Amino acid sequence: MTEPIYSYTLPPAAHWSLTVRKGMLLKLSDLQGGANLAMMMYNPDNLLERYNAPDTLKCQHTFKLTQGNCLYSDMGRIFCSIIEDHHGWHETVCGNINADMIKERWGGLNYQQARNEWQQNGLGSFLVELTKYGLNERDLGSNLNFFSKVTADDQGNLSLAPNSSAAGTSVSLRFEMDTLVIMHSCPHPLNTTESYPRKPVLCEFYNAETVYDNDLCMNSCPENGRGFENNRLYHMGLR
Repeated sequence: MTEPIYSYTLPPAAHWSLTVRKGMLLKLSDLQGGANLAMMMYNPDNLLERYNAPDTLKCQHTFKLTQGNCLYSDMGRIFCSIIEDHHGWHETVCGNINADMIKERWGGLNYQQARNEWQQNGLGSFLVELTKYGLNERDLGSNLNFFSKVTADDQGNLSLAPNSSAAGTSVSLRFEMDTLVIMHSCPHPLNTTESYPRKPVLCEFYNAETVYDNDLCMNSCPENGRGFENNRLYHMGLR
């Protein structure tokens, strides 16, 4: 892979947002191991259209997300495709961590107490970024959690698989339409480590290669073929 067009290391317990254009590739890398990168996606031209976790899982007949999967909007279009993945399991059902959960688990140090070492929460992080675009808590849905694998016991209780993401693990997203990306690097809601985890994530941007008819993501299931067709009609202006 060539040198990235732009790169940014998202610090631990931090948040960021930007519009990623169609035809761009975003490579996310877990620099130290054990990271969690939470993400929501919106159509910057129509903020009512946003990432839909149930449809993403249902139409691809899966519980986990990995290479070959597409990430759907609630209009049946594809925001982006996972074209490469060295983790193998990213989840989108466990949601987000909030301030009460942080306080109960790790004491909840605020910025006045701890300055840059404060224990930021995921909900607050998302809301800070959403307000920049006129959005609020009502606009949140089930988010993605990259680099986080969850397992279920015999009773169906979910838990976070420890050490599932090693240092250097990466996942690459090819954007199939312009997408407002909201992200944070706060802990996964099922993380029960003894101390508040602080894990950075490297974000690198490239120009994606041309999508051909034999594309893995397009052909991984019939539903994805229809999703790409919906995108084609959208970009023709037939909405």
